[in-house]
Amino acid sequence: MRQAATHPELQRLEPLVGEWLMDASIDGRLVARARTTFAWLAGGAFLHQHADLEPDASMPSEWLDNAPFPVESVIGLDDAAGTFTMLYADGRGVSRVYETDVQDGMLTIRRAAPAFHQRFAGTIGADGRTITGRWEGSGDGETWTYDFDVTYRKVT
Repeated sequence: MRQAATHPELQRLEPLVGEWLMDASIDGRLVARARTTFAWLAGGAFLHQHADLEPDASMPSEWLDNAPFPVESVIGLDDAAGTFTMLYADGRGVSRVYETDVQDGMLTIRRAAPAFHQRFAGTIGADGRTITGRWEGSGDGETWTYDFDVTYRKVT
């Protein structure tokens, strides 16, 4: 059986590939530490993400009730539009679809949904070993509020 050919635009996702430690913080206070792995599926046709809490990570009890871990996502390309879509699911039973991109040293993730818009903008460090960014939410897609900060540090 023939393997699916990969589109050259998928290489834009290559900076994400590897194992990362992810810290989530709110106003400078660490609320979660997770290990995140991005790996190619289907010979490079899709990028898979798996994230789960570090075994020794402690989380504030008020954050545990809504913690999303474990997290699974798959990112794929619409070659006609030149856009990436992320299918997301987490340990709370939440499933979402996001627009995603890696371009010009930025990782962006966006979702427009009735009464619950989300966006993430992260800067990929010049050495490719860090991503620092923040999540924001909006009820109307116009007025955005801070949710939490995220820092990824590449392990491998």
